[in-house]
Amino acid sequence: MSLDWGLYLALGAVAGVLAGLLGIGGGLVLVAALVWLLPAQGVPPALAVHVALATALASIVLTGLSSARAHHRRGSVLWPTVAWLVPGVLVGGWLGSLLATRLDGGLLRAGIAAYCFLAAAQLVLDWPRSRAERPDAPRGPGYSAAGGVIGAISALVGIGGGSMTVPLLVWRGVRPVRAVGTSSACGVAIALASAAGYALHGPAPGALPAGSWGYVYLPAAVALALASVLTAPLGTRLAHRISGQALKRLFAAFLAMVGASLAAGGGGV
Repeated sequence: MSLDWGLYLALGAVAGVLAGLLGIGGGLVLVAALVWLLPAQGVPPALAVHVALATALASIVLTGLSSARAHHRRGSVLWPTVAWLVPGVLVGGWLGSLLATRLDGGLLRAGIAAYCFLAAAQLVLDWPRSRAERPDAPRGPGYSAAGGVIGAISALVGIGGGSMTVPLLVWRGVRPVRAVGTSSACGVAIALASAAGYALHGPAPGALPAGSWGYVYLPAAVALALASVLTAPLGTRLAHRISGQALKRLFAAFLAMVGASLAAGGGGV
């Protein structure tokens, strides 16, 4: 168990840095790694993807809080935009998690793999390009509708939505570092709604090992969250100091490998 905790802590540290640096949160990395690790904890292979999604999202709650707090202190969270996005992401996250609990693990895995490839392509192409910075915070009901889509997809692939929220805001003229900060705040709402859906609509009692709450495997979620909370501020500081282009391309290559692993049947599901 000590080795498992070490692996969970290391994964959480990586997720925390990515949350602060890129607004992505490392959720896809967490899900792929957990699909491999959880069967060793007694999670049935047929449920490994569901538990990986739920556990990653539960850990992202604290990761997002830490990252959002750090960005807020630097003035890079557009709270009016958050207020318009949050209603949509809450509803979308809840509904997406309910849909996921009814889908076969193999189908979920294929969807996550496809999303890995799409996210990698978006990072490599650096799309969309930044517009001239707008002086106001984007707002309006259209952002609530977009939030619904972002929340639902995030729940299905186990992320905080940064790979969708950040490009949307950049396309609307928000400076990238402020888009990352705003995305971190929205990611908290996505993770809360999604994790709650997974926790409250779990499998039959006894289907998962002790320490599970619905589909959330609490020992892993706690370890991931503890490490990510400590490292998210580091990612935030890096986001304000360096260009992330080289790191984006490296992460894109890694995401492509993660997608290939999942498409090939990684984790035995």
